[in-house]
Amino acid sequence: MSLNDAKELVKQTEAYGLLYIEKISNLDSISNQIKFYSEESPSLTIISNLESKIDKKIENLKLQKKGVDVAMIEASKTNINIAQESFEGEKTSKIDSVIKLAFGGASGYLLFMFIIIYGNMIMRSVIEEKTSRIIEVIISSVKPMQLMLGKIIGTSLAGITQFIIWLFIGGALLFTVSIIFGIDTSQVQSPNQQIMEEAMNNSNMHMQIQDVYNSLHHLPMANLIVAFILFFIGGYLLYSSLYAAIGAAVDNETDTQQFIVPILMPLILAVYIGFFTVIEDPHGTVSTVFSFIPFTSPVVMLMRIPFGVPIWQQLVSLLLLVGTFIFTVWFAAKIYRVGILMYGKKPTYKELIKWIKY
Repeated sequence: MSLNDAKELVKQTEAYGLLYIEKISNLDSISNQIKFYSEESPSLTIISNLESKIDKKIENLKLQKKGVDVAMIEASKTNINIAQESFEGEKTSKIDSVIKLAFGGASGYLLFMFIIIYGNMIMRSVIEEKTSRIIEVIISSVKPMQLMLGKIIGTSLAGITQFIIWLFIGGALLFTVSIIFGIDTSQVQSPNQQIMEEAMNNSNMHMQIQDVYNSLHHLPMANLIVAFILFFIGGYLLYSSLYAAIGAAVDNETDTQQFIVPILMPLILAVYIGFFTVIEDPHGTVSTVFSFIPFTSPVVMLMRIPFGVPIWQQLVSLLLLVGTFIFTVWFAAKIYRVGILMYGKKPTYKELIKWIKY
């Protein structure tokens, strides 16, 4: 059919797109004779995959034209899988890095989201109490630092309780739906069992599953759990105190933007370093340095620990985090003490420094 007819057919069938290759005699000039038509701009992945397939096809056609047996070339190719082992005899694999990144990435990202969500809750709570003038009554009976710590700890416990309730509700809904619609869980699991049986019969798949089990076995689970709890609490308390100070310094949420950006930058930097540096070189200079900086260590250190970090480094990083938290609480309490009773004016960084000196 003609090109226009092909375009109309693609539109009628609602296909994703149309790959058009002009009929030519010289394969060397084909690179400029290929077009892709679609309603919307195609993704980079689709275009790259198409180019890769066409490149391979043209390469084989050129080899056949020159009298080369393509089948023989394909048969001569060998897939190499390098076995990895430490000097102490501990076997590892490429899957180890993927699983370690998954554990570290999940921990770091969970902390990142928890800080943003519940840090903002603390900040809004302070602003609400300040604008409604309730804080003037509360502050007459409680010291500002005690009030700030109570708000931080109370909100964090509320967040954890909310998370646990979500888990229970999700489990209850899943159980209820299975009863109402008569879903047999044993039948749902049977396809997975069949896949497992097929995998066990396939030697390559069996080796991959064995590598996954070995990788999970090599993970320092006890170290991961303890470090996650300690760094999670330390990182959350550190940033929550800053969010509380911001809430005390302003009268409405709009004025918080100039103060939130400097707080979010270390968090974003920590996630970036974790996903793009730690996976490539977990013990390199950049990864090690940022795992000691208190504002990035909760995320970066959690992502480094699955790759094996000495206990002394974890303890030093944790002590620096706790020390910075204590200093930040003192620093935030100074701003909180003055700003909680200030109304009608958006403070500047210069004024915040003056409040600390009071």
